[in-house]
Amino acid sequence: MFLVINLIVMMMLVLLVQENPEADRASIYHSVIINTSKEMMCFSDFPIPAHFPNYMHNSLIMDYFRMYADHFQLTKHIRFNTKVLQVKQRSDFSQSGQWDIETENKEGKKEKHIFDAVMICIGHHCQPNLPLHDFPGIDTFKGQFFHSRDYKTPEQWRDKKVVVIGIGNSGGDIAVELSKVTKQLYLSTRRGAWILNRVGDNGLPLDMLFNRAIELLKNVLPFNFFSGLVESQLNKRFDHTLYNLKPQHRLFSQHPTVNDELPNRILSGTVQVKPNVRRFQGSSVEFDDGSVVEDVDLVVFATGYRFSFPFLASQVLSVSDNKASLYKYVFPHELQRHTLAIIGLVQPLGAIMPISEMQARWATRVFKGCAKLPSVVDMMKDIQCKKKTMAQRYVSSQRHTIQVDYISYMDEIAEQVGVRPSVLRLLLTDPRMGLNVLLGPCTPYQYRLQGPGKWAGAHQAILTQWERVAQPMQTRPCPAAEPHRSFLWPLMVSAAVVGVAFYINRNKLPTFLQDPTELLERIKVFMPAL
Repeated sequence: MFLVINLIVMMMLVLLVQENPEADRASIYHSVIINTSKEMMCFSDFPIPAHFPNYMHNSLIMDYFRMYADHFQLTKHIRFNTKVLQVKQRSDFSQSGQWDIETENKEGKKEKHIFDAVMICIGHHCQPNLPLHDFPGIDTFKGQFFHSRDYKTPEQWRDKKVVVIGIGNSGGDIAVELSKVTKQLYLSTRRGAWILNRVGDNGLPLDMLFNRAIELLKNVLPFNFFSGLVESQLNKRFDHTLYNLKPQHRLFSQHPTVNDELPNRILSGTVQVKPNVRRFQGSSVEFDDGSVVEDVDLVVFATGYRFSFPFLASQVLSVSDNKASLYKYVFPHELQRHTLAIIGLVQPLGAIMPISEMQARWATRVFKGCAKLPSVVDMMKDIQCKKKTMAQRYVSSQRHTIQVDYISYMDEIAEQVGVRPSVLRLLLTDPRMGLNVLLGPCTPYQYRLQGPGKWAGAHQAILTQWERVAQPMQTRPCPAAEPHRSFLWPLMVSAAVVGVAFYINRNKLPTFLQDPTELLERIKVFMPAL
């Protein structure tokens, strides 16, 4: 019997839209739309309905999760509104690998249970990071301030002055939304950021344009060179230097910000980009460049999150400065029996739902004895290697302790499960599918083509993925453009014929100049009909 904390193997907690967020639980604002497209974020054996939009509102994501749970008859196995108070190794853990669990329901009734294995799926957006000690004078501030976790709607801040601190995804979204009603919105950032948008070339979802071929180039080309290529494309949309957003670090050295509207809000003046806040004084905010904004009504701290596991003994898994020692970000490496897995504790450059699913597929195989973990020494080597690589690549920050690249990490875990697609084999045995896997988007269905958990519908899901992208946008009959008849080719052919004719009859040119009728009649038969 497995215990999964919280809900199914998906972080449904991120969809809690309550006016008064509960402590130690994730919360979002009403208008949140996901940053990853539906084909990239779905579970690998259950495509999101074709009529759903490519970037979904949070309510639609919850609808999809309910569909998934109903389809696989999971709801009857879930105990909702139940808080886990303690997860503790049993006295015979070294032999049984079992866990003592204490829970509390919404009526306050406590229960004790014994579980064979545990998956912790609370994610890393539960405990807000509010570093007030970094902002001198905040205790004198006469306005209101809160963490972005507590933001819900913009209406009450109409015609007010607002400062948003932080330019991550939440900070950018909240700044854009508030700027539509506020008197003035100031967006404060220490480092700046590279801004991606959801809409890619030809209006396609941006994350579906990255594939295994591009991932191979990223790994082969020098880091700075590849970063520069992508940065130049971003600057074609808008110049990050001109907009006071360009950071000193390279694009792939920080988790990027996805925001389609921010450049427009800056261009319209409703958002002003400012450096870091130096100090607060009464209702005034002073920035590092010496500029001061008076009469500020609200400060939103979009300063990220901390993660911890308060229900778990520190000797099982300790967390310090947002760092936890986990083998491939899943397994505590020093446990005598590997019956505990941490699911979703990653910050991917891509969708987290398929990653969480892949981690869970691996964890259950380890729990059942179908897959083995390496020795403690080998696991520790892998952990240290990942820490070193991350420190070399990313800006030093508490948010850059669990970063992973979507394709490479999915392949890494899929290798452990035995479901990593073999591109070469597919190219030889099924060229069409091989090309889709290599050059098409790395959708989760690729990890159901073979191996444990193979899904018969994966092949068709891959071949029809672009149809599901297009369907929700086909909401108005759009007449096909009439073929445009081009005169370019006939003109080019005619010019060539005339040129050849003149060359052949060059000795008769004086005669032609006196009477061109004869020569024109000769070449007329070769001219294309216009």
